[in-house]
Order: sequence, then C-alpha cells, then structure tokens
Amino acid sequence: MAVEFARLLDPLVEWVYEQAGENPLADVSILPFAHERGMTDQQAYELLRYSESKALLDGSQSTLGDARARLTSYGLEEVEDRLRRRSSPAARSAAARRALLVWLWHRKHDGTDFPVIDSILDSDDALFEGDRLTLAEIDRAAAYLDSKALIRGAKVDQREGPVRAEITSEGLDCVEHYDGDISAYERRNSTGNTTFNIGENTGNIAANSRDFTMNATTNKDGIDPAAVVMLARALRQAAPALDLPEEDALEFTQLATRLETEAANGSPDSSRLQRWGGSIVGILNSPVVSGALGSVLAAYTGTVLPGLPPG
Repeated sequence: MAVEFARLLDPLVEWVYEQAGENPLADVSILPFAHERGMTDQQAYELLRYSESKALLDGSQSTLGDARARLTSYGLEEVEDRLRRRSSPAARSAAARRALLVWLWHRKHDGTDFPVIDSILDSDDALFEGDRLTLAEIDRAAAYLDSKALIRGAKVDQREGPVRAEITSEGLDCVEHYDGDISAYERRNSTGNTTFNIGENTGNIAANSRDFTMNATTNKDGIDPAAVVMLARALRQAAPALDLPEEDALEFTQLATRLETEAANGSPDSSRLQRWGGSIVGILNSPVVSGALGSVLAAYTGTVLPGLPPG
C-alpha cells in the first residue's frame, strides 16, 4: 500500500488545496477523497500519516471519527509550484515528447504494430503533473519525434505529426539507454559507456558492475541553472541503475523532474532547488542505495547545488 500512497500523495495535496478554497491553510476532511478511491477509513488515516511524513500535510486536527488535514507551508508551496509547472508550455511540450516516445516503446514490446497515436490519451502516460495532456500537444510531440527520426508513421494533411506510428531503432536507444531523455540522447558520445554529463571535467567509475562516465564542474559563484538541468537529467538516467524500491524510485524521479523544470524556468528559486536537492541526497545516502554510484551522485549533487540542507 506504501507504493499506492506515493502515487496518491500529489493528488491528495492538490485536493486539500482545492477543498480549502479561499483559506488555503484551512483543515478539511480527507475521508471523501479516500472513499472515492475505494479506501477504508483506516487507510485514509494511514495515507494522512504518510503525507505528514513528507511534511506536506498536517493532521493534528484529526479525531477518532474524522481524518482531517491542512496544508503545511511547505505543502502549500509544493502544490502552487506544481500548478505553475502544469501551466508551463515548455514543460508540457517536453513531457509530451518523452511520454509519447516511452508509450510507443511499450507498444513495440507488447506487439502492437503502428498504434493510433491518439490512444495514448486514454493511458496514464498522458498525465503531466496530474493533468492530462491534450491531443494538440501529443500531435506536436509526434511531429517533433518524427523530425528527429525517433518514430516513423503515416501522416494526414490535417495533422502535424503521424497519426499511426512505431518507434525506430534510434527511439529504442533513447528510451533504453537515456530513459527517453531526448536532449541527453542527442548529446551522446561514441564511448559505448552509460554517460552521466554534469559539466566539463571527466572521470570514470564502475558502480554495481556498470561502467559510467560522469563530468562535473564546481560552481564557485552559486547555482548554475544549466548545470542543474544536466544534473536532473543525469539523475533520471541513473535511477534504474540504483535499484531503488518502487516508492523511492518514484519519489527520486519526481524530484529530478522538479529540479529540471525549476532550473529551466527563467528565474529559478534557489531555495526550492536546494530543498529538492537535499531530498535527493537523502535518498542517495540512505541504506536502500548500495554501491559507489549513489555516493558519487550525492557528491556531485552537492557540487552543483552548494549549501544543501542535510539529506
């Protein structure tokens, strides 16, 4: 159930925000939220405790008969940040491209030949920050992926991209070796190793029998947004090699995505970057991560985001 709690965390926090209305820090009963999802009252209390452990909700007003929650100041900031990211055209565009590419990878492996592109809209792959991507966004993503030779398919005059498509061998490489990160795939080198790019200096390290190269630059003058973007992409790329439990893997990739979206913003908030970076370092330094890779990633996260709070 812990994994389910991780998936319900963001929807619950946003639901509390909506229910609180004009007073965003008012407390509300979360039982309706739980009941709508087939949960028992006991599970509602467990979900609330899980949310409290993430410092997003405060359940101190709960009683034996009602699980009540209010947003913490951190939770309020998180939900407002998520709503801002959701409304960012650039973030939505990048999310649509990756989502469509990964979706077509799955269709390739389940034996579906040239699926209808629009079918992605009926799946969870089309969700971005809790909101469903639109047909127009998916069509533009299909056109972009086609232009990069990552997918191929049949086109009609009324659409920008193919209406039926399959992933190409280049697209397969992008998903399988770069986690669908198109920018990282286009920066690939010819060494044959898995490459984590964070800056300019190069060194080699083997982690859990996986060879990789990591490049890093020490920041002397504060946070470099471009370096944070590269860090976030490298963290997402590295996630499968860390062999994290499912709940921690989900949180890890969500935090990395938030780092990238915030850093790509015209005026990123350094306190948010450092807070999310601190949470990432906390996971990397936890007992669930073994081998050298976690330690190296934690060290380089501290290099790119100097002055991190303790993980």
